[in-house]
Amino acid sequence: MSLRIVDSAGLTQTGNVRRSNEDSYLMRSPLFVVADGMGGAQAGEIASRMTAQAFAEADLIGHPPADVLRETIRVANARILERSRTDPDAAGMGTTVTAALASDDGSITFAHVGDSRAYLYREGSLQRLSDDHSLVGELVRKGELSEVEAEHHPQRSVITRALGTDDAVEIDTFTVQAQDGDVVLLCSDGLNTMVAEQTIAELLSSGDTAAAIARKLVRAALQAGCAR
Repeated sequence: MSLRIVDSAGLTQTGNVRRSNEDSYLMRSPLFVVADGMGGAQAGEIASRMTAQAFAEADLIGHPPADVLRETIRVANARILERSRTDPDAAGMGTTVTAALASDDGSITFAHVGDSRAYLYREGSLQRLSDDHSLVGELVRKGELSEVEAEHHPQRSVITRALGTDDAVEIDTFTVQAQDGDVVLLCSDGLNTMVAEQTIAELLSSGDTAAAIARKLVRAALQAGCAR
């Protein structure tokens, strides 16, 4: 099966609370990446931007997709650590990363660290593909918290894996065989903590262009932020 990406779009916007936007994304079809930075001052923005840059430089030709994604994340992790150790203004910075690389054989390979997410909308159903590497995510998987409880947990922003925190980074990789009409969404928690998955599914099913859907998703997140 040959895979053809018929439409794609990316959008990020500063929310209603923070002055800076620590999210970065890369659209280098067939490679797509989102990173959500963390750290004081502008450090999170630096970390996420460095991750996007590492993927912009990655060699996508002639290597297994999972190997490409894992190696690029390791490169980004090393660069972020070096910068945080040599630049006092960047000390302690880190970032999540979720990346998707489509192949000609109809498969999409994902790599994931942190609590940004990969979703698949297929035949009227939204499926979360990635696991949140967060404190509440771990508790949900252990059965100690429900999804509803996790949404309102006071420590829901505590992540357990990120780039820039250790020399070795644990990376989730997985592959999905694409079908006609599939929609893949990569997003930071600025979307999924503000907008219910049912609403995300409704917007993805609208039949609008990717750019129009991206604008509606961001608008929904901003409106939800104003209401809280």
